[in-house]
Amino acid sequence: MICQPGRQREIFPAVTMQRLGKNHGGYHGATIDIRTTLTEIQRAADQHRWTRTSFHAAGEFSWLALHRAALSPAGSPPLQRVYLSAGIHGDEPAAPLAAHQLIAENQWPAHWELFFCPCLNPLGFRQNRRDNGAGLDLNRDYLHLQSAEVRAHVAWLQRQPSFDLCLCLHEDWESQGFYVYELNPDHQPSLAEAIVSGVERVCLVDRSEVIEGRPARNGIIRPETDARNRPQWPEAFWLLTHKTRLSYTLESPSDFALPIRVNALVAGVNATMDWYTPD
Repeated sequence: MICQPGRQREIFPAVTMQRLGKNHGGYHGATIDIRTTLTEIQRAADQHRWTRTSFHAAGEFSWLALHRAALSPAGSPPLQRVYLSAGIHGDEPAAPLAAHQLIAENQWPAHWELFFCPCLNPLGFRQNRRDNGAGLDLNRDYLHLQSAEVRAHVAWLQRQPSFDLCLCLHEDWESQGFYVYELNPDHQPSLAEAIVSGVERVCLVDRSEVIEGRPARNGIIRPETDARNRPQWPEAFWLLTHKTRLSYTLESPSDFALPIRVNALVAGVNATMDWYTPD
């Protein structure tokens, strides 16, 4: 189904949009049963005819990769290959919940070929901790590849084609509101403003001039994109180096109610769909 710009999508019921004040020194908010969430993601993916594979396994969990071919008829707009990921930090429950909602709603542009890793750290979620079971932050391991999870993920990514766009779904337990990182070294038309505009109807946006120690403007951070200056790589920098020239990391504020945070991530992804979808 192709969504037209401005189309209203289902969101969680309205929740008071204010910080809960629970996060002191770390994340102390709502948690999820990641096994149940992954089961629901798989069920939704099967219902909407995604192909699913596993690229890693440990204990009771398999690392899920989903693929949906483009559905465009002849003469339709050019194909866009889009990669999404979620759940790389086990204390960011809104991300896999947003992945489930996006897959269940099934409102993707028909001309998108989709690649989706909906939970990159299930062991972290089982313990409600940022790191994996061995205490490693997976989102700092995409240069040195110390963890089995990241090595397996990179091996899977290397088998995929290049992507026109990458969207990484995250949360920030310290944030005052939603914000987005843009990696756009070739200065392509930016989606960042559209993402923020889509999110602000459901979640406060962090308008601070400095976020995470980096200059920001209206909820957008545009960091230095030379990966050689990074001693540790997040997933987004590996993708920028090897698979894409346009990447957005969406950061939902995890000191807000969980439905608000899920809404923010879903709205941000939906805004990219609307931006790419012709009238």
